[in-house]
Amino acid sequence: MKINKYSSVWVAVLGIVAGILLVLTVQKYDERKGITKITGDRWRKFDLVLQSVSENYVDTIAYDEVTEAAIVAALSKLDPHTIYMPPVELEESEVELAGNFDGIGIQFNVPNDTAIVLEVIPGGPSEKIGLQQGDRLLKVGDKTIAGVNFPQDSMVRRMKGPAGTKVTITVQRGDEVIPFEITRDKIPVNSIDAYFMLNDTTGYIRLSKFARTTTTEFVAASASLLAEGMKYLIFDLRDNTGGYFDQALNLSNLFLDKGDKIVYTEGLHKKREDYDADGRGFMKNIKLSVLISEGSASSSEIFAGAIQDNDRGVIFGRRSFGKGLVQEPVYFSDGSGVRVTVARFYTPSGRCIQKPYSEDYQYDILKRYSDGEMVDVDSIKVNKDEVFSTAGGRTVYGGGGIVPDVFVPMDTTRASNFYVQCNKKATTMRFASSFFDSHRAELSSIEDFDSLLKYLDGASLDKAFLSFALAKDGLKPANEAEWKLTSTYMLPQIKALVGRYSKLGDKAFYHLYLEIDNTVAEALKPHSIDI
Repeated sequence: MKINKYSSVWVAVLGIVAGILLVLTVQKYDERKGITKITGDRWRKFDLVLQSVSENYVDTIAYDEVTEAAIVAALSKLDPHTIYMPPVELEESEVELAGNFDGIGIQFNVPNDTAIVLEVIPGGPSEKIGLQQGDRLLKVGDKTIAGVNFPQDSMVRRMKGPAGTKVTITVQRGDEVIPFEITRDKIPVNSIDAYFMLNDTTGYIRLSKFARTTTTEFVAASASLLAEGMKYLIFDLRDNTGGYFDQALNLSNLFLDKGDKIVYTEGLHKKREDYDADGRGFMKNIKLSVLISEGSASSSEIFAGAIQDNDRGVIFGRRSFGKGLVQEPVYFSDGSGVRVTVARFYTPSGRCIQKPYSEDYQYDILKRYSDGEMVDVDSIKVNKDEVFSTAGGRTVYGGGGIVPDVFVPMDTTRASNFYVQCNKKATTMRFASSFFDSHRAELSSIEDFDSLLKYLDGASLDKAFLSFALAKDGLKPANEAEWKLTSTYMLPQIKALVGRYSKLGDKAFYHLYLEIDNTVAEALKPHSIDI
């Protein structure tokens, strides 16, 4: 959207420039004078054009708008990941990977035009002041945010603010409306969504991003699982879009032997730099499987590539995004910045997994859907001109992401019409919050997974959900056969959404949701892959 807005301004600038050049051309042929000579560095012509506009344009120029439009237009001629970021976007991006931010310390969702508190972060200012799971957010300060289609990102911005400042959050709890004055503080942001044992020997860790605190979090989570008897780890990097380069190196190093290559980088202005494991990682003897998807990118692909090329573990899922570039930030005094691609990275076998630039680059994932790649392994596009070998001699390919060792198709067979209609109206999410309202005391008292599972199994959630769907949304299965098909897929999701309202939070959600996760199920099966 922003590029389109800027593009119109840029077209106007080009029109002005064309007029100036035309005048100069006429002068050249009529009077042989007035020609501006281009000398100096490669950007001199660009400077001269803008200077000419500044000195000759008929009206007052909005310099900030024109400058930003020119920057965006110029960078659009480079790779898709070299981008300009205005102050607000840059700040949000930096905060996401920093490991903490200034705020009030809650997680919420908006199932029905009203934000509902999913989790009150332990030790944070909201917990200290008395906010609770299930509270409905009505106002931030004097601004009503409930029932008015208030944008979710605007809610977040209003709640955030410098540590030490105060904000009043008005909530509805049952029939009561309660204002809370909260003093903002530093809030930790976890990059690990959940970790737990799947069985006596198998651990599971889900990582959402490679943030500044990722290594510290991962070491703590792994140590906890090792203490519980973990011999095999399923490491979930699906939809992890990456983050800090050094964090991918640190995590790879934990699993590899001394001298094993992790990655190397090289660019026109960057000499080749190799990164090898030091052999001191405490996860070297743990059996490993890595889960990836079409949304796994950048640092996720560095890790997956290092594991695959060293034959250290098995990669499950679908072909990863294909971002094999390294960016470095350039910051400006007005709070904006540029992320400039400075190098490509190469996996240990020497492959660059950057997918080709094209006019449809941003729609590549949609194209994979339409080409059938999400459901058929034979539809995966690989570049047969870029063939490489792992340490053990297995064939791998460059030029378009990490192709998994074990392909797991997207499951589209259980999406009945009833399921699709419920998804459109967020019926399951709204049911979960409604169920919590009616069973707050029981859910809030549950502290371990076995107790939660026992409670949910005995809560008759299927009957309660069907009644809710009919009463609130006028939805019901066409017949018993449709519900039988749908329930095996939908009920675990309902349990997961309800379980999230317990003290276990996201741990409960992911643990329950894995019951219908075919990629995890595949990783739990024995596979005869020569590694």
